[in-house]
Amino acid sequence: MSLYDVAKPLLFSLPPETAHHTVSRLLRTVQHSPLEDVLRRRYLVDDERLAVDRFGLSFDNPVGVAAGFDKNAELPSILTALGFSHIEVGAVTAKRQPGNPRPRMFRLRDDEALVNRMGFNNEGADRIGDRLDTQSLPDAPVGINIGKSKVTPLEDAAEDYLYTYERVADAGDYFVVNVSSPNTPGLRSLQNRESLEQIFGTLQDAGASPLLVKLSPDLSEGAIEDALAVVDDLGLDGVIATNTTTERPDSLQSPEKAERGGLSGKPIEERATGMVRFIAERTDVPIVGVGGITDAEGAYAKIRAGASVVQLYTGLVYEGPGLARDINEGLLDLLERDGFDSVEDAVGVDC
Repeated sequence: MSLYDVAKPLLFSLPPETAHHTVSRLLRTVQHSPLEDVLRRRYLVDDERLAVDRFGLSFDNPVGVAAGFDKNAELPSILTALGFSHIEVGAVTAKRQPGNPRPRMFRLRDDEALVNRMGFNNEGADRIGDRLDTQSLPDAPVGINIGKSKVTPLEDAAEDYLYTYERVADAGDYFVVNVSSPNTPGLRSLQNRESLEQIFGTLQDAGASPLLVKLSPDLSEGAIEDALAVVDDLGLDGVIATNTTTERPDSLQSPEKAERGGLSGKPIEERATGMVRFIAERTDVPIVGVGGITDAEGAYAKIRAGASVVQLYTGLVYEGPGLARDINEGLLDLLERDGFDSVEDAVGVDC
């Protein structure tokens, strides 16, 4: 039995957002202390077969933390000590915003899922930019997920994204335009060609690189193809697939399924993997696979479908801090079973 097995019932007795803040405070306390080195020795899987090079960056392994876990860029170093190869902070918006009223996060325990309607709550680009500039960042890629401020009209979105980028540009190793969260009114309407060209053109003119787009799993196949055409035409560096979904599979058992917001976790795993494969069959741009990963088999399925690296968040809630280590150790077993010399060799073999 792991320590998390003991702590999990206590954490799950708390409201989800309270539990998250409790864990975050604990991680901040340990960060940059001698205990961080202890955790790094315990959780890091150091094997060159796991290494991946994409969009000009080197990842020690393919498993990262998705945006949403560390909204205010307070935990990059300690999260890498848990064995993750990269951390995506944010979403960061130009203006500080409190997000939607509480409660706004819900556990679907029977489904190993979460529903959230957080609403891009964060301290804003100025404060987060200052924090990134002054703290000691890990020797690992730190991505910055950029969202639109709720008060900014859709027609001014490009300038809003630009403001945030300019305040975090020096600290980020890659940048993600988030136009797919279901919890900011009208945001997902920016996934059309004209809006994407305006937003990404503005950021590219400012020097943003590597530059990725995060897409919704609720897009139609035609809309995905339109977005990928923009990705190819503008020479973007990658696609993140996927964000949360507003749809509710019939398989859901938990009563919290009725809550409004984006669904994440195990119920969207198959759908997210299918979207990774759909994208990989239509573009050579690197893909970051996100959605429902709780074990090595789930990560491996996305890699074989075309993801170069993967990210998770909800899986951490249900599986605990040893998840990255467990996935990476499991990936090595799966690679050996299937005769691959490295993760790189397995990317996209099922396309």
